Amino acid sequence: MDQSNDAEEPSGEAEDGLQDAKDEGPSSYTVGTMSDRFDCHYCRQPLHGKKYVEKEGRHCCVKCFEKFCANTCAECRKPIGADTKELHFKNRYWHENCFRCFKCYTSLVNEPFMLKENNKVWCNKCSTTEGAPHCKGCLKPIVAGDQNVEYKKIIWHKDCFTCSQCKNVIGTGSFFPKDDEIYCVSCHEHKFAKICVKCKNAITSGGVAYQERPYHSECFVCATCSKKLGGQRFTAVEDQFYCVDCYKSFVAKKCSGCKNPITGFGKGTNVVSHEGQSWHDYCFNCKKCSVPLANKPFVYHTEQIYCAPCAKKL
Repeated sequence: MDQSNDAEEPSGEAEDGLQDAKDEGPSSYTVGTMSDRFDCHYCRQPLHGKKYVEKEGRHCCVKCFEKFCANTCAECRKPIGADTKELHFKNRYWHENCFRCFKCYTSLVNEPFMLKENNKVWCNKCSTTEGAPHCKGCLKPIVAGDQNVEYKKIIWHKDCFTCSQCKNVIGTGSFFPKDDEIYCVSCHEHKFAKICVKCKNAITSGGVAYQERPYHSECFVCATCSKKLGGQRFTAVEDQFYCVDCYKSFVAKKCSGCKNPITGFGKGTNVVSHEGQSWHDYCFNCKKCSVPLANKPFVYHTEQIYCAPCAKKL
């Protein structure tokens, strides 16, 4: 009696872990050619000189083995014949050709695998990527270990997070979102940023606007002391800006009455001008009787202001 062992078994320890399919383990039956006189246990046909299968101490012909004894393939649901290599794991059986990844159909004989729901086997790669988020750029899965960038619950591979304009990789660098597009700092400046009136460079953050003209905050400064004027009181004179102190000291005209600068701030914002001289409105009084003369008739004599009655007495 010639015997051969064709049974094969993938080894492993847990259903939800990666397993390796290998040719090992005890045989569940033997196949050979009968040299003695035996009849098939099921159909009682003589087996002398014929191929037979012995399982659990019973001899049977190949046909009866497939009908009554063969294991059913977990994949194709057909019997696994005596002449076919059989793979088994955790009381589940497969034809060798059926032991493939459920997702990509790659043969898993002697390859790591995972047995998942419905007795389906998965290769290492497919089991890792199944359920993984997909990159917005390349549409491929982002698996553990991949560097990625997330913005507004959308995920990219780090190298797929690129500028919509120049296509250079932004990665984890600074960027500007605009509608559904992403721009690097340089492209955003050229395409959308306002240009500072003073230095002519793009304003990428913050900035100050005066009369609808944009400035960098560091460019919108006092022409004399360079103090930043954003959010501060200032005076504009012929496209130059001055803080209150510098305007008083270097630019403002002096009141011919009190000799203090006329700034336009606070009390006395109204100004009276005559013959090249200027006064606060509250300082424009008769030189002799001090009656207020703003918006009233007056007489100008020897660079002094008089009311009409006082002027007659001169």
